[in-house]
Amino acid sequence: MFKTLIVVDNNEQTLAQSFENVITFNTYLRDYPKRDEPKTRIINLCDSSQYLSKGYYCSLLAEARKHQVLLPSVKTINALRSGQAPMHNVGQIDGALYFGNATNDEQTKAAKSVFKQYPAPILFVDNQGLLQQGSLSSLDEQQYSDFVAKLNNFTQTQWRITAERRRFRWDMAILVDHNEKVPPSDKDAIAKFIKAAAKHGINAQALSFDEIDNIAQFDALFIRQTTAIDHPTYRLASKAQSLGLVVIDDAESILRCCNKVYLHDAFNYQKVPSLKTVVVADQSSETLEQLEAAFTYPLVLKMPEGSFSKGVYKVTNRAELEAKLTELFEFSALVLAQEYMYTEYDWRVGVLNGRAIYACRYLMARNHWQIYNHDAKRFFSGGFETLPTFELPKAVLDAALKACKTVGKGLYGVDVKEHQGRAYVLEVNDNPSIDHKVEDGYLGDELYMIIMDEFKQRLEARGRG
Repeated sequence: MFKTLIVVDNNEQTLAQSFENVITFNTYLRDYPKRDEPKTRIINLCDSSQYLSKGYYCSLLAEARKHQVLLPSVKTINALRSGQAPMHNVGQIDGALYFGNATNDEQTKAAKSVFKQYPAPILFVDNQGLLQQGSLSSLDEQQYSDFVAKLNNFTQTQWRITAERRRFRWDMAILVDHNEKVPPSDKDAIAKFIKAAAKHGINAQALSFDEIDNIAQFDALFIRQTTAIDHPTYRLASKAQSLGLVVIDDAESILRCCNKVYLHDAFNYQKVPSLKTVVVADQSSETLEQLEAAFTYPLVLKMPEGSFSKGVYKVTNRAELEAKLTELFEFSALVLAQEYMYTEYDWRVGVLNGRAIYACRYLMARNHWQIYNHDAKRFFSGGFETLPTFELPKAVLDAALKACKTVGKGLYGVDVKEHQGRAYVLEVNDNPSIDHKVEDGYLGDELYMIIMDEFKQRLEARGRG
């Protein structure tokens, strides 16, 4: 867990009576960093309105000393001081904001949005929408009282320093989208992840983007929301990695798995067994003829990005081929054409850090050629069968593990077709589906323990305990 330091300009007796570790800037300058100190976060309450002030240097030194969860950062100070802080979703806020809380409850949503853009302890918004950073010395008696209450709430709830939770060694954010129609994990599975994390000394919370005020306060990020490259999931993974968090799946895995052009090229280079695939850049007559020479109908067209069978289409003749390519090229400069192979089911092999941890047969949706039918109202997906990994055909297991080596050491779901004793890798999915009573159908709770144990090992390797 973190140790919190609250840094002030001068001796602040009133604040010190209510909070531990209230120190002056001079003390922070002189006595830190300390040998073998725990991981430390800083709340900088010094006046930073002037360039090269104590408040400015406090944040600058905190960044140099690798102290985590810094409020405010030097970047935030500079943006607020120079007037370069563009305002988004401010609404009708007029007054003081303390840790993203407005004095008027009706302004709560807008206040949190401002705090997410510019995380600073004290912010003032005037009636013209101008944003300024405040300091303790700028507060009157009533404002000071309100601020102390919000500071207490922030440290007790947002940064979780209560005695009950000190038994945990690390903090984890499990990123979810509460409104996602087909999330990677259902609520029961998320609950099991949280329970397994606790057994490994990890305090895990299921949070949406809006509920994560500052990712730097966590030690690990577990993404259980459908990912994409041009998407907040990728940006959050990148930011978390830059701050030293253990992230599954990491930004590199998202980048590689979410683009089928990359996977196709990597599979060819590494000789991963896969279906015949051609990358198409136009829908000219020459290209259509080349495709018809290379494939027989039906053939499959794929958008480079897509998940849960989205962006995948079957065409059965020249007219459909030309029309679908014309449509897809409005969204992407490249499209993949792939041979069509029907099987009654696809294998899904769950792989974590190069090790197979679960295996499923996903049956095709009723009267459909894919495991998901997004046009169906009743039978959206087919059935499934979960098996122990040692029952996987060797060709399927070997192909899945080889495919993962082209991507990384994260948590992946490898889709494989098996035909006449041979395996064909369709794709490697980052952030694979793990639902209760589906992927955990054989291992049960042990599946969640295996994944959280991987987090624990990586956290220990980072030396962040």
